[in-house]
Amino acid sequence: MRQRWVFLLAGFAMCVLTAAVPSISTSMELMARQTPAEPPESRLVEDTIYVTEGIAVGRRLLPTAKGLAFRAKYLAVGVQVDQGGRLHGTPQRPGTYVVPVQLCAGRTCHEQEITLVVLRNVPWAARELTFLGRAGSPLDGEIGISGGPPGVVPTFTVTDHARLPAGVTIGPDGHVGGAPAAPGISEVPVRICVAGNCAGVVVRLIIV
Repeated sequence: MRQRWVFLLAGFAMCVLTAAVPSISTSMELMARQTPAEPPESRLVEDTIYVTEGIAVGRRLLPTAKGLAFRAKYLAVGVQVDQGGRLHGTPQRPGTYVVPVQLCAGRTCHEQEITLVVLRNVPWAARELTFLGRAGSPLDGEIGISGGPPGVVPTFTVTDHARLPAGVTIGPDGHVGGAPAAPGISEVPVRICVAGNCAGVVVRLIIV
């Protein structure tokens, strides 16, 4: 009698488990579908590059790890990347190009998409190149540009830091700051680039 009850209970448990398995597997499948996949890990420091139509490219793709080489290929009309990640050529056609490139370590390669934005060649000119200040007082100025393609942030590079007066800085965003240590007139060479369209200017600092 006791054995009969044991068999009955075992059979009941099997029926319950069999009924539950499909619902569990269905729930797990639904959860797997609803869980968003993690974005692929980027292997480049920067994967969006802005260049200008008709202006030779002088940029480089920088991997996040050492020892990676690129598979050479064309990225857009007139622009290609070499094994060292250097972009070269002259873009011929404006547009946005999303292109997969391969980064390889030995025989193992991984694909990484980059976005090459080729902008139309819109002329631009520098403005606010003369700044007045007083020795010991903070400067707060901004080198600006007129024209150029809309929405593109220019970059500013001092090409001869020895020309900067003591205490004064010119940042990559064009901000002129710091507190000049002594009176004098300084002419500082600065290179301005707008999506690869670059020109040199002279910033004059008059400190009294």
